[in-house]
Amino acid sequence: MRKILVLLLFCMLSFLPVFADGDQDSVLPSETGVVESIQYEDAPNLQQGDNNVKQIVKVKILSGKFKGVERDIDNMLTGNPAYDIPLKKGDKVILHAETDVPEVVSADDVSFFIADLKRDNTLIGVAALFFVLLLLIGRKKGAASLVSIIATMCLVFFLLMPLILHGFCPIAAAVLVSILSTAVTVYLVGGFNAKSTSALLGTMLSLIFAGALSMGVIYFARLTGFAGEENMFLYSAYPNLDFKGLLSAAMIIAALGALMDTSVSIASTINEIYETDKSLSIKQLFVSGMNVGKDIIGTMSNTLILVYLGSSLPLVLLSSNIDLQKFFNLNQVATEISSALIGSIAILICVPLTALIAAFMIKRQKEKLEFNFERDEN
Repeated sequence: MRKILVLLLFCMLSFLPVFADGDQDSVLPSETGVVESIQYEDAPNLQQGDNNVKQIVKVKILSGKFKGVERDIDNMLTGNPAYDIPLKKGDKVILHAETDVPEVVSADDVSFFIADLKRDNTLIGVAALFFVLLLLIGRKKGAASLVSIIATMCLVFFLLMPLILHGFCPIAAAVLVSILSTAVTVYLVGGFNAKSTSALLGTMLSLIFAGALSMGVIYFARLTGFAGEENMFLYSAYPNLDFKGLLSAAMIIAALGALMDTSVSIASTINEIYETDKSLSIKQLFVSGMNVGKDIIGTMSNTLILVYLGSSLPLVLLSSNIDLQKFFNLNQVATEISSALIGSIAILICVPLTALIAAFMIKRQKEKLEFNFERDEN
């Protein structure tokens, strides 16, 4: 099994450069700038609102080939907090660069626009705190978890994204990446043994079931795959993508963490029970795994529902101001409910599957090891 995993990861890494290449050379990179001064002007006769204000922002570029260049950039404030970027002196911003010139010679060939505030320093600080605590508290297991997190992020950004953008089936791509991510995680954390393999198989079969179920729900509920504004932006850039397949892939990825946690917990429990009493049969181990799984179901399904409720809290609040029948039939609301229910159903399927596989594999592997050990002694 170890050789299979190494071969699988080698094949995956071999294809990453192929999928990762794109048209990035034709896109100007964003730059970092700092606000040096701001002037205000009223901006009437605009459709966004009656009290529009224009900030004329003097920005000094801090990065790239145009470092040190200063530009006056208009920043409109329309009163809509979803789109406004209120700035003050000293703020660092991300600048979007555009040009119509094939070969940029000077800064005069480039137009700069304020894309958003620079927030990555805060994100890096929070991530560093997470990694430090993970290593201090988790020790070796924490280090293994850190490696698995990095591997999962690489799989998503350098395998899943390029596969989908190059026309590969989003559902198949999501299942493939999920299986690879699960394999890396469970074998790093649990080692190469029957416990980890059974957790991998339980997660894999549950993911396949979740993918099939999501396709059915999307078809019968006639979900469009356009549940948010970001989908419209993506459609404008890649109109040929399969957005219904993309929605199914999102449901699969969203359920992965809960499924992995469930399968690993059940497999580990069955392994510990067998180590305590090796006279237990496969049926008895299965029943023990199911008893633990029933406790996991209550908390894990509730956790998954709460995750979706938390991410969709504005939608939940909207229900107080709209007819409930209309509310529950909105495409975005139906999509969120479907995602939560599909993930919860997948957990329900994962429990008996993992319990059965773990009971069989752990019992058989331990008996085989004991038999080989006794034969070597004789």
